[in-house]
Amino acid sequence: MGWDEIKKARRRLSREQGTILKDWGGKLPIAAIYPNSYFLGMSNLGLHVIYKLFNSYSDVVAERVFWEKENLDKKIAPVSLESQRPLSDFAVLAFSISYELDYFNVVSMLRSSGIPLYAAERDQRHPLIIAGGPCVMANPVPLAPFFDLFCIGEAEPIVPAILPLVAGGITGKRSELLKSLAELPGIYVPAYHSGKPVVRQWAKDLDKFPVGSTVLTPDTELGDLYLIEVVRGCNRGCRFCLTSQAFRPMRYRSVDSVIAQARDGLKLRQRLGLVGAAISDHPQIEELVVRLGERGAELSLSSLRMKPLSAVVLREVAKGGLKSVALAPEAGTERLRQVIKKGIFEADILEAVDIAAGQGIKQVKLYFMIGLPSETDSDIEAIASLILRSKAITDRRRGGFRIVVNVAPFVPKAGTPFQWVEMAPVATLNRRLAILKNGLVPKGIKLKAESPAWSEVQAVLARGDERISGVLADMEGLSLAGWRRAMEVRNLNIDTYVHTRWDPGKKLPWEIIDLGTKAEQLEKEMEKALAK
Repeated sequence: MGWDEIKKARRRLSREQGTILKDWGGKLPIAAIYPNSYFLGMSNLGLHVIYKLFNSYSDVVAERVFWEKENLDKKIAPVSLESQRPLSDFAVLAFSISYELDYFNVVSMLRSSGIPLYAAERDQRHPLIIAGGPCVMANPVPLAPFFDLFCIGEAEPIVPAILPLVAGGITGKRSELLKSLAELPGIYVPAYHSGKPVVRQWAKDLDKFPVGSTVLTPDTELGDLYLIEVVRGCNRGCRFCLTSQAFRPMRYRSVDSVIAQARDGLKLRQRLGLVGAAISDHPQIEELVVRLGERGAELSLSSLRMKPLSAVVLREVAKGGLKSVALAPEAGTERLRQVIKKGIFEADILEAVDIAAGQGIKQVKLYFMIGLPSETDSDIEAIASLILRSKAITDRRRGGFRIVVNVAPFVPKAGTPFQWVEMAPVATLNRRLAILKNGLVPKGIKLKAESPAWSEVQAVLARGDERISGVLADMEGLSLAGWRRAMEVRNLNIDTYVHTRWDPGKKLPWEIIDLGTKAEQLEKEMEKALAK
C-alpha cells in the first residue's frame, strides 16, 4: 500500500456527501467492491444499495473498494476508500459485478492483494469472498473456482438472510459456514452445491426498499444527479436482453414513494436522475414527472421507449435543461426488429426523433446492435438509411440538433432466448462497422462503436464453463494477444464458445441457475426468432 493511494482516497472522500464512516471495533468488516473505476462505480446504483444495506446493520462496517487502471498498470493493491485498508483486513469481500470484462479485474484485485485466487486454497484465515450482479446471476460458472459463494438475485431479500450466518460463523471452520450458507434460497456455493438449480430471489414490493444515491460526488459520470430507481426489470422481452430475464417481473415504485425520495434528493442536488430499464413504461410516468417538475426538479431519464413516447415526459425533462435523450431502435429493418422482438416500427422511430427535436432537446443518442441472428449487409445499410432519414427530420425542425450513433456487437447471453445462438465473426462485424462509418461519418453523424474483438472475449465469458477460470488465472496483464494465448495454452477453442450454434438438447454450463423462465420457453422464443 503506497502513500499515493492513501492520498487519492482521502482526496475523493473530501469531495463526497453521504459517506458512511464507522469505527471497526466489534463489527464485521465488509468490503463492498466494484471491480472497475470509481468514476463508473459511483454511478452504479447497485453499489449504493449494497453499501447502504450492509451499513444499516449496527454490527457491520462496510467500506467501498474500486479498481483503477493505475492499479493494474503499476501492480498496486487496492485499498478501501473510507479507511484505506487492504483487502486482507476485511472479513468479507463482496463483489458487485455488472460486466463480464470486469472478471479480469477481479482476478487482478485478489492476486495483487496477496489473497489466494482459488477458493480451495483459502481457509478461515482469509476473507470470505462472495459475488452478485447481473452477469454472475446468469452464469457464475467461469468464476466459480475463485468464489466461496454467489448471490443469485437481488440484494434486498438475500443480504438479511446471509449476514447473521456470516457474522456468527466467520471465525469458525470455513466449511461449516459454507454448508450453512448453501442451504439458503438464492445462494450458490460451488463447493457444496446440492445439484438442484439455485432459484433467483427478488424483492416483491419495491416501496419497502427505497433505492437512490447514498453517496454523492462530482468525481463520477453522473455527479450532478441524485439518482432514484423508479422501475426494476422490463416486460418487453427482447430476445437478446438479460435484464428482462434476470430482473423479472417488472415492478414499479409508487409515485408517492418516488416523491418522498425526491424531497431528500432535492436537498442535495437540483437534478434528479430517474433510473430503470424501462422508465417510460411506468403506468403513472406523466403524473410523476409533472409532480417532480412542480417541486423544481430538473429531470434526467436513463431510458425512454419510442412506443409510446410521451410528449409530456419529454416536455418536462426539456424544461429542466436536459439536452440529450437516448433511444434504442437496435436494428434498421422491420424484419430484424421482429427477430429480436423489439416491437417497434420505423414510423415509431422517426416520430420519436421528431418529437424530441420539437421539445427543445439538442441531441438524440441512437443505439443499434450489429451481428444479430440472421443479419445481412442489407440490414446494416438500412441502419444508415434510417439514421439519415432521422437527420433529415431534425434538420427541418431546428438547427444545431445532433444525432449520435452508438453501435455494439450482439453478444449471446446465458438465460436468454439467444443463449444458444452464435456470435458473428469479428471480421464480419468489422466489415459491417465500416459500412456504417462510410455511410454516416461523411454526413456529419458521430458514431461510437464497441470493439468487436473485445465483444468476442465478452461472449466467451458470458457462455463460459469452469475451464475459463484457468484462462483468467493464467492471464498476466490485459491484452487481446494475452487472452488468445491463454486460451490456446488451455486448448480451448474460441469458435466453440462463441461462433458455434449450440444444440438446445445439450446441457448448458449454467443450468445450475434458475432465473425463473423454463428452458423450453426460451427455446420456443429462439425458434420464433429464427423463423422470421
